Amino acid sequence: MGAQRRETERVERRLSAILAADVVGYSSLMAKDEAGTLDALKLHRCEIFDPLVAKHKGRVAKLMGDGVLVEFSSVVDAVECALEVQKRQAETETPIRLRIGINLGDIIIEGDDIYGDGVNVAARLEGLAEPGGIAISATVQDSIGNRIDAEFGDLGDHQVKNIDRPIRVY
Repeated sequence: MGAQRRETERVERRLSAILAADVVGYSSLMAKDEAGTLDALKLHRCEIFDPLVAKHKGRVAKLMGDGVLVEFSSVVDAVECALEVQKRQAETETPIRLRIGINLGDIIIEGDDIYGDGVNVAARLEGLAEPGGIAISATVQDSIGNRIDAEFGDLGDHQVKNIDRPIRVY
């Protein structure tokens, strides 16, 4: 028990805004044209996603093929980044379309990677977003208040996989 306690005491935690994004229809795109899809994804990251993450002071914590987790110290920055990403990609002819979920929650940091309930909820929200859309948690909605020039409609409570409580989605 003593060794486990010491190990737990070394866990670094912090409150962060987590943006989870995933490419819509990635497997189908890859099946039709692997090289073209990979080139489009790289171009999207280079020209749209990565510059906007940097502009809004985010940190890419994990890349997972067609998905990404980004940590922000500000929930306003996270939402503004997501809005700009979706707006910019809608203006391009890229086949890359994202679904984005944003949560504000406690995370565990291990090296450059992030884990925990805050991350898991963001990932589940991403799955609830429409293609080209953004889904945010009630915590994010409450935190941004009227500081964002966008309105998020209340989609109600959702029970999502591996989360033991309903999540209010906007």
